[in-house]
Amino acid sequence: MEPDEYEKMHAVEERMWWYRGLHAAVLGQLTRHSDAGGTAGRVLDAGCGTGGLLKRLGPKSVGLDYAAIAARYARSKSGRPVVVGSINDLPFAAGAFAAVVSADVLAHRSVDETRALGELRRCLAPSGIVVLNLPAYGWLKSDHDRRVHQDRRYTRSGLVRLLEASGFRAIFTSYWNTILFPLMVARRLLLPGGGGDVRLMPAPVEALFRAAVLLESRIVARGIALPFGGSVLAVGVKDG
Repeated sequence: MEPDEYEKMHAVEERMWWYRGLHAAVLGQLTRHSDAGGTAGRVLDAGCGTGGLLKRLGPKSVGLDYAAIAARYARSKSGRPVVVGSINDLPFAAGAFAAVVSADVLAHRSVDETRALGELRRCLAPSGIVVLNLPAYGWLKSDHDRRVHQDRRYTRSGLVRLLEASGFRAIFTSYWNTILFPLMVARRLLLPGGGGDVRLMPAPVEALFRAAVLLESRIVARGIALPFGGSVLAVGVKDG
């Protein structure tokens, strides 16, 4: 990711509608599946960025990020331990975590999907869970994707296949950012060179967009899958 993108993320992620929706969606799945590993033990945020989600994961959480600048921001923001390292080669013992979350990391050009998922599985205790969020639909690739070095976008069925090929049992998948999806498509297709997406909107727009994604997070937290959207969320469990 370009260094200035980390600075933008650090500045807005606790207020911007999209991050608020992302954090709520991930936390909702951790709570819902806590009996499968979830919040009962240590939680790893693999690719924690500047720490907004890590801050909300609780006192048993640990962060990891490839970029030293992100790790510094994350330590300061969350007060949690943050390790500089790669998701392709996690510096943690086997079975060290009850749950792992990873938001928009597998899509990065420097990440080997198969190797990374194998590492996440290795670091999970038996019956531990992984919660993944990833950008949806290859045809939506944009200037923002290029700025944050995202080379891949995913479908719900493709993500299920990827999880199962890596030794996980997929127990829930859903798209989200569904209500605002038509606006996203219009912007991406009509303004393909529109620059990065990490910025605050005018306050009334932020409030409206935030209400939309938080409503969706409550829906998917009840186990109701949404049929399309700008992101895809998946939960997998390590059997054995």
